[in-house]
Amino acid sequence: MILEAGFHIVSKAGLEGLTIGTLAEATGMSKSGLFAHFGSREELLIAVLERGQQEFVEVVVNPALAKQRGLPRLKALFVNWLDWTEMANLPGGCPMIGGATEFDDKPGPVRETLASGQRAWISTLTRATRQAIEQGQLAAETDPEQISFELFGIALVVHHHRRLLGYPKARKRALDALEALLARFAPRRQRTP
Repeated sequence: MILEAGFHIVSKAGLEGLTIGTLAEATGMSKSGLFAHFGSREELLIAVLERGQQEFVEVVVNPALAKQRGLPRLKALFVNWLDWTEMANLPGGCPMIGGATEFDDKPGPVRETLASGQRAWISTLTRATRQAIEQGQLAAETDPEQISFELFGIALVVHHHRRLLGYPKARKRALDALEALLARFAPRRQRTP
């Protein structure tokens, strides 16, 4: 319950908006009670991020793993990711995207927790791309890291356009960009005489 409340605060106010005090107010607990749970604000931030990353795996990754290997799984990972950023219980969008902006230049354990989660996600996208290549659904010369890079870029643009600019077509544009990206790396078909 404590971590869930913290995650909601981070979604709306960013990592900088989460303190022992704001969490105490949101949960109705005392500051000293919360301090006993976490010991420091840094430990609180890390615990909330780890809880968010766990929920991300449950909501985004695990359902996609039930899909067929290759493009069905890769597409499901991307669509689930878009769904995640639009979830009702994330009123301010993805806390990890916001946190990455807040902590990209701040060394320390919070930044490393964010970076570790992002690296794991990129690795998941890259692995799914490799499986699509192995299945013959993407060209053999496809660079899986390039696909992951571009998917990440699309997701960041969607977040920016939808959340900051209020652009209503952001999701459709993202899905169109996904299809264009995959078409660009589609295997060349052998011509029959």
